[in-house]
Amino acid sequence: MKNMKLKSILALMFVLILGMLLAACNSDQEEPVEDGDSTEEISDHDDDESEETNENITISGALGDVELEEEAETVVALEWTYAEDLLAVGHQPAGVADIDGFHQYVNINETLGEDVVDVGTRQEPSLEAISALDPDLIIAIEFRHEGIQEQLESIAPTVFFNPYPEEGTVDQYTEMEDTFKEIAKAVGESEQAENILADLEETYAEARTTLEEAELGTYETILTYGWSADQAPVFRLFTQNSMVSQIMEQIGLENPYESEEFEAYGYSEVNLEAFTNFEDANYLYVVESGDDLYEDLADHSVWSNLNFVEEGRTYDIGSDTWLFGGPLAAEVFVEQVVESMVSE
Repeated sequence: MKNMKLKSILALMFVLILGMLLAACNSDQEEPVEDGDSTEEISDHDDDESEETNENITISGALGDVELEEEAETVVALEWTYAEDLLAVGHQPAGVADIDGFHQYVNINETLGEDVVDVGTRQEPSLEAISALDPDLIIAIEFRHEGIQEQLESIAPTVFFNPYPEEGTVDQYTEMEDTFKEIAKAVGESEQAENILADLEETYAEARTTLEEAELGTYETILTYGWSADQAPVFRLFTQNSMVSQIMEQIGLENPYESEEFEAYGYSEVNLEAFTNFEDANYLYVVESGDDLYEDLADHSVWSNLNFVEEGRTYDIGSDTWLFGGPLAAEVFVEQVVESMVSE
């Protein structure tokens, strides 16, 4: 009897202990979530990620910012430089103004795809052709397209840029870089844009070293774009505020031409006699293919007596050199300058 009573007491104690353990486990599992615990933190983190994903992309332009809900896929470029900027980051535009002109003047290492649509001239783009492409973004240039801003914006978000900043603002080279970065941001390629600009800096450094080793005699260098006119030759002499002059500075060349007044487009139109002020400088030039300008000048007394002509310091950098482009055109420009100035 004593043994049975003892067993009953032990069994009862075991049941009581087991019950207490189960109650404790259930209490831990059913404890309510308090502010700041890990469950709520995860929920907040998910909300933050959702907000970042849905955040608009802001593109800064000359006529105000443009908001995009997402990265632009179908883009129309109404200026050649902006088409070049897209190609630089691996994004084919859906439409470009004056594709034939782009092929003729823009010498870069990237090409437009065969399915890119011509949307009219740069001066008067076709609104109908642009609309038919159903673009996510239109890239325009202020001085040509401000007059049709309302019509363009009725088709798609439109950002305007101005490659010719006013005096006292950013220089043309800085504007080129800033615009390139904004266009890259619009298509989700900001990192690629930074890589392109870094590569360009390396190109400048290599070119500077090559020109230093060439021992040119002088680094003062003027740059002209010339053509034959009816009565007399005409030259664009590039000023120090021009993008190409600033690129020349990057590779160690010094532009001695200082215009008397601010030239918004980065050049002055001059006649042949203007070069007598820069006879001791090197002479870089671009002339359109098929133009016999310099053959005709060979017998001109003013031209033939200039020091840089007599001493053989005139350098043709190619009729296909594009002087108003973006980073790809800048790279080609540097390559052609170095090739023309440094003999093999």
